[in-house]
Amino acid sequence: MIITRRTLARRTVLRGLGASLALPLLDGMVPAFASPRPVRRFGAVYVPNGMSLPHFFPKTSGPGFELSPTLRPLAPFRDRLVVFSGLANLEAQARGSEGVGDHSRGAGTFLSAVHIRKTEGSDIRAGTTADQLAARVLGRDTQLGSLQLAMESNEISGACDPGYSCAYMNTISWASPTAPLPMERDPRAVFERMFGGSDSTDREARLARIAQDRSILDVVHDEARRLNGTLGPGDRRRVGEYLDAVRGIEHRIQRAEEQSDRELPLVEKPRGIPAAFADHAKLLYELQALAFQADLTRVFSFLFTRETTVRAYPEVGVADAHHQISHLINDAEAVANVARVNAFHMSLFASFLERLRATPDGDGNLLDNVLIVYGAGIGNANLHSHDDLPIALVGGGGGRVRGDRHLVLPKDTPLANLYLTLLDKLDVPVDRFGDSTGRLHGLGPDTISEV
Repeated sequence: MIITRRTLARRTVLRGLGASLALPLLDGMVPAFASPRPVRRFGAVYVPNGMSLPHFFPKTSGPGFELSPTLRPLAPFRDRLVVFSGLANLEAQARGSEGVGDHSRGAGTFLSAVHIRKTEGSDIRAGTTADQLAARVLGRDTQLGSLQLAMESNEISGACDPGYSCAYMNTISWASPTAPLPMERDPRAVFERMFGGSDSTDREARLARIAQDRSILDVVHDEARRLNGTLGPGDRRRVGEYLDAVRGIEHRIQRAEEQSDRELPLVEKPRGIPAAFADHAKLLYELQALAFQADLTRVFSFLFTRETTVRAYPEVGVADAHHQISHLINDAEAVANVARVNAFHMSLFASFLERLRATPDGDGNLLDNVLIVYGAGIGNANLHSHDDLPIALVGGGGGRVRGDRHLVLPKDTPLANLYLTLLDKLDVPVDRFGDSTGRLHGLGPDTISEV
């Protein structure tokens, strides 16, 4: 390829005889002296009530480790899998007279490693989460900064910890220390957030929706300009702030127009929430994969089920509530049932990974370019402990992470150290995160060091 300083627009077309024909990618469309960079993405999947740790942690370490029963669904992706032993989130431990509340603290600190304020009022306080720090940077080039998904309704999934606002259990994503982000469980609502009023991913339907949105914004601008001449200074300031928000919407529309020629599978708008748990999970995962494929967002968080969930899993032979059996560590049957639930959750996650691996992206596939943290904010469920957390990382990070490893870290290595390391690999500049004490070594492709 001969590279010059002149480039052609990627959307250059040949026009003539009343028609236009898009050109293929030409050398002249590549910016001078540029080299293609993989688009990196980040995600987090949270599962509640800890896990059966003997069924999760591998018995061997290093590359070629033996997959544990809970991790076996990830066997096809072990080249993109890193499992950690020794991670802890001590910011989730009780302080002073706080007492019970480990479920709230486990979920509320999982992605921030910042101790939450004990309150049942509106004065909630946690920490800005890793996904939202990533969204501030990776979201500059996408319509949506991030997606927040969940499987359960806040109203029916279980009680909240005494003395703690339900906000700490209802989400794992915080835009700021005082701004928890709602998680969406209805696939139809997720689809509408991604594609507006369109009934499908059909390109013509998407273009029609974009044109309608832009025409509405044109009216808004005209009305705002007309009003400005009749308003006082205070109201003009408020209108200015409103128009700043409108400009954010315009940015989304602009991105939608730029991305409207992406080839997407034809997906109809979901009718609602599927009755079967597995179908519901797979549909939410499918929508997230589609959001990555269309580059609508590069960041997501998924609260798989809520802490203290009362859900049972008869589909895998577990008739008792997940939270209840998670505490029966001296009951062999209950322990086996917890392991079944953990493996079931992991199998649904594995289906998502297969979808990512099957989707081309740049010179590889979506799985090559994503980093997804999968785990729980509680280790030993009976003790409500926040050490020995079951944590796995999946994805290649655009060539920056080497898989097929079980890394045995020093005891009580801060979970925040993992997030700090991953933000580095996403090119998100952060000097310190939560209670971090440094960065993890041994994740890069050029080393297999365990610490």
